[in-house]
Amino acid sequence: MQGENGCRNDRNDEIIEVNKSYWNDHADLWFGTTSLPEYGVRFPTEEDLHLFGDVAGKKMLEICCGSGHSLKYHAERGAGELWGVDLSCRQLENAHKLLHESGYTAKLLCAKMEDKLDVPQAYFDYVYSIYGIGWTTDLQGTFDKIASYLKKDGIFIFSWNHTLHYCVAWSCEERKDVFVDDKLVLMKSYYDESYFKMPVHDSEIILCNRKISTYVNALAKAGFAIEQLIEETDEQTLHAQGEVDPKSRKAKMMPISFCIKARKL
Repeated sequence: MQGENGCRNDRNDEIIEVNKSYWNDHADLWFGTTSLPEYGVRFPTEEDLHLFGDVAGKKMLEICCGSGHSLKYHAERGAGELWGVDLSCRQLENAHKLLHESGYTAKLLCAKMEDKLDVPQAYFDYVYSIYGIGWTTDLQGTFDKIASYLKKDGIFIFSWNHTLHYCVAWSCEERKDVFVDDKLVLMKSYYDESYFKMPVHDSEIILCNRKISTYVNALAKAGFAIEQLIEETDEQTLHAQGEVDPKSRKAKMMPISFCIKARKL
């Protein structure tokens, strides 16, 4: 496979295998989470943003389609043709079952988004990814390939963890024998785009925390024009009163997620 620098990178292959193993083993635990109409954690929904608009009759490809809930969302709104790709075959089994039981069909591919997919070129009206694109080990290559799948003026929409989310955390300050977590502190450099391991459940995943400018510049290089960059917290969280959970408290101060809508030139 191709790495971020355009060369074969065995380390990237290892990262993909670690993440693939995690998703195959834990797919059922994430069934239906972070899917349309949701774009991310403490974030406005599609009902708020209307990024897709009318999808009736449109050809749509989802990158990292997971359990198929976002595909089902578009099927319910009359999408004309649905395709989904995911690294995890277990995720695709869940997606197939969900769509079949709901009376819908989609063409599902178990493949790496970093590779050239076996899909039509210059064919889709929309390519999208809900909290999936950040898993790629080759951002530029993935964006280049996505551009090749889209028609001219086709739309690419994706959401992911905001870069600051992994950089900033609550501190725990001791005052008179009482621990008070009332400060947000910078835990790592915003400019650090190296890969890091994160323990999840009884396993681990490997991620790269890219700068927002890295996504923007890669889109431009791939031939996209950005129509919207959204860094928000949903209104319910912003106006929540009384005791709230730590993630909601954090979301009152900074975005936890971000979303970009871009058009292929």
